[in-house]
Amino acid sequence: MKKETLFKGKYNIYFSWPAILSVLWTAAVIWLFFVSRKAGAIALVFLLAYVAAAVFLYRYGRKNIAYEMINFAACYDRMEKDLLMDFALPFAFLDKEGFVLWVNDAFSEQISPENAVGKNISRIIPELVRSELPRKENRTELAFSYHDSNYRAAMQKADVRQLAEGQKLVETDEEDYLIALYLFDESELHRQYRINEENKIVVGIIAIDNYDEALESVEEVRRSLLLALIDRRVTKYFAEFDGVLRKVDREHYFFIVRKTKYEEMKEGRFSLLEDVKDVKIGNEMSITLSMGLGLNQGSFTKDSEAAQAAIDMALARGGDQIIIRDNEKVTFFGGRTGAVEKYTRVKARVKAHALREIISTKERVVIMGHKITDVDALGAGFGIYRAAKTLGKPAFILIDRSSRSIQPIITELAGRTEYETELFIDRNRAKELVDQDTVLVVVDTNRPSYTECRELLDKTEAIVVLDHHRQGEEVIKNARLSYIEPYASSACEMASEILQYFDEEVKLKSFEADCMYAGMVVDTNNFNMRTGVRTFEAAAYLRRNGADMTRVRKMFREDRQDYVAKAKTISEAELFMDAFAISICPSEGLSSPTIICAQAANELLGIIGVKASFVLTEYNELVYVSARAIDEVNVQLIMERLGGGGHINMAGTQFEGLSVEEVRDLIKKTIREMTEEGDI
Repeated sequence: MKKETLFKGKYNIYFSWPAILSVLWTAAVIWLFFVSRKAGAIALVFLLAYVAAAVFLYRYGRKNIAYEMINFAACYDRMEKDLLMDFALPFAFLDKEGFVLWVNDAFSEQISPENAVGKNISRIIPELVRSELPRKENRTELAFSYHDSNYRAAMQKADVRQLAEGQKLVETDEEDYLIALYLFDESELHRQYRINEENKIVVGIIAIDNYDEALESVEEVRRSLLLALIDRRVTKYFAEFDGVLRKVDREHYFFIVRKTKYEEMKEGRFSLLEDVKDVKIGNEMSITLSMGLGLNQGSFTKDSEAAQAAIDMALARGGDQIIIRDNEKVTFFGGRTGAVEKYTRVKARVKAHALREIISTKERVVIMGHKITDVDALGAGFGIYRAAKTLGKPAFILIDRSSRSIQPIITELAGRTEYETELFIDRNRAKELVDQDTVLVVVDTNRPSYTECRELLDKTEAIVVLDHHRQGEEVIKNARLSYIEPYASSACEMASEILQYFDEEVKLKSFEADCMYAGMVVDTNNFNMRTGVRTFEAAAYLRRNGADMTRVRKMFREDRQDYVAKAKTISEAELFMDAFAISICPSEGLSSPTIICAQAANELLGIIGVKASFVLTEYNELVYVSARAIDEVNVQLIMERLGGGGHINMAGTQFEGLSVEEVRDLIKKTIREMTEEGDI
């Protein structure tokens, strides 16, 4: 209404100017009469002619101009409607409930050939449901697919009061509005994006896991032939996927493939690993490969760094597997075979010397294991404790929560005067001690969330990790020294090897040797699982330092109630898919149900036909799972799928917020899925 008044006011002013000028001319003529009658008469003639022309234009010209303006406005309105109707973009008006009020030709041709007026937009475009329409905000956008095309919908609120202003046919309130819908066809943009994604480069590194061991198992005259056959298999594999392959050294290859080919390799589950194992020319040991890939890191340099980190993790996990670092996501393939034991102790000697240098530069040592400290973690802790004391450094072992299995050790230690009264500390005391002058040694775990006190990892830069479990996606990233050997039987075995190279003056006390020997006994199930040459060499070293089998055996005597609970767990086990024993261990009345859970899982492997066992127990509002296998199933892969980890034949995980029955069903579902996928 204001715009219309403003237009009429300006229009009248423009046509009032001749009258205003006539007044001025009249004043001028009167003034001329006083100056000169002749000049005034002449000016009066021109004034009368001017007034006559002005009157004529006002009476007749105004109507013509008004007619032309109205005609222009009508033509402009029709042109505006025609342009909107012929608009190249699909356009529609909706009411606030989503019902279509009007559409242009492009909308009818591209989206809805049938009459769309009166229908709800969600019936035409299912993605545009009522919740996606603009409510509080004035503008919203939504991407969707329609008939093999990709569109972006832009929706803008239009105030109905502005449309209804100046007319009295309809009444509107403050909440009435329409929705203007614009559709942008982004199919070509998506196509170019897909092409760009498909042509992205994936960087990878291949390593021969057991190069030296495999060559030693074949005659010398055939070694060159064995290497040539491996090169041929690797080269042929990447030629099929249009990849670029270069051999970096005798054990490593570097390759580049397009992302589309990488996806094909992934669908084929990287068959190269199995192909290389078939290379046999008299070698007793099969060749195994590991592969690390990096992609979507932001640059080729970062992709290659991610590939190097992936191959390092694959080798640290025991080899024979593929690890993919896709931005922040880490994916695992393979890893179904056990880690190859390294007969050389060069790595142990290097790590021992590095540990000695780190401890020598700090004031104190704090040793931390995993939550609910067990015999292996405590035994390894005693080994590091003795190394620190040899260098004259005070050492402390963090035990915040412990299992019943270490109670005999703690009880016996209380009566020994040669140890400090503050040997064992809790998490609060550890937080006071740990600073930049402290060496924090983490034993028997490499996951931050599994440690006794995760906060300590941020209080010092001198962090040492000593573990025999396979690395997963979660690792302690800021460790100055990381010694992870999946082929080792236990953390106590690794600590025993380090002590032999740490210092010539290191001498374990018999009590400490007993604790370390006990850790090996527990983790190897009395040397029946995961034992190698170096396991027995470490055991011999501990025997030479005073470890006594009789004293160790007394540590593992069970309460009658624990024995009954274990027997009940075994007797009530369910045989799932004729190969997997699954049982629930009662926790009521037991001091350490997790220990009984692990022992029952070991016992279930003695049943004919059982390939793997899974025993669950509820303890401290968590559900713990102990998984065991002999050789046919990799339980570590199953536990990793469930958020845990461990070894190929000894692994576990824990759940919070689920019942034991729900966890049991989840394990069954995971086993079934992995069996169908060929992972187990």
